Amino acid sequence: MTPRNNESEDSLLGDSIDDNLKLKITSKDPNWKPLNNIVWRNVIWYLLLHIGAIYGFSLAYVQAKWFTLVYALILGQVSFIGVTGGAHRLWSHRSYKATFPFRLFLIICNTICGQNSIYDWCRDHRVHHKYSETDADPHNSNRGFFFSHMGWLLCRKHPLVIACGRKIDLSDLLEDPLVVFQREHYLKLFFILGFIVPALIPTLIWSESLWTSFWVCSVARYCSQLHRTWLVNSAAHMWGYRPYDKSIASAENAIVSCLTLGEGHHNYHHTFPWDYSTSEWGWSLNVTTMVIDLAQKVGFVHDCKTVPKEFVNSRCNRTGIKRE
Repeated sequence: MTPRNNESEDSLLGDSIDDNLKLKITSKDPNWKPLNNIVWRNVIWYLLLHIGAIYGFSLAYVQAKWFTLVYALILGQVSFIGVTGGAHRLWSHRSYKATFPFRLFLIICNTICGQNSIYDWCRDHRVHHKYSETDADPHNSNRGFFFSHMGWLLCRKHPLVIACGRKIDLSDLLEDPLVVFQREHYLKLFFILGFIVPALIPTLIWSESLWTSFWVCSVARYCSQLHRTWLVNSAAHMWGYRPYDKSIASAENAIVSCLTLGEGHHNYHHTFPWDYSTSEWGWSLNVTTMVIDLAQKVGFVHDCKTVPKEFVNSRCNRTGIKRE
């Protein structure tokens, strides 16, 4: 495991912004209101998705077979690694390196989750880290829980999000053929891997109703995965404790960590974004770290970046809760 590489981490976030643009980045611009910038196509899509998910959960309760419920749960957990360990820790932060087979596994899992292509996901996430809690942050938590949770997906982006996003370096993503392929064929891949295949497996293997399988394993499972991810942007930026840096909004939230396989150690992550584990506690409430560590033991992962303990303690004493 290797410590932080300052130059490579900083380069992912692009060049410094010019003074004129910096002056415009405030915690909340009163002249830009989400309600005046609604994208009705997205509103209708998410409304229908949630109606379908509610129906899917009702079928899970009254009709689905036990095998189907277990399968949907396992699929949801395994595929979620494609977001936490893939789009987030590998491709957004480059906190470790992975072989082609493991990257292929991650990109398949990521596509099943259906949270935009890795290229788009990483662009938004890198902007979020560089401009957190400002109008350049795609899901600025200063605009409230609903906006940071999912409202930001229902309206047009603030002009500063677009302007600052153009300054983020994404060239490293274009050097990965898997990322490029997914980006070019994303909608088709998501439709097949996110909706068709999850519904077909229970039908073909243990004779579950295709109707039930689709609403439970595809729609309800997909919707629940979205909300789990969104909690990192909303709840983990509002509630919890801040032992590493008291000046930032992101917080340590154990409930979010449990629901997101380890992404709720958020005060640590925003303080040390290059750490592959997103926390200093190893496997504690951090299934994603467990998966990456196991993959490293069998040779699929290498060059995991970590933060020396003395560096963490020094930062806590300077900006967070003092340690002995």
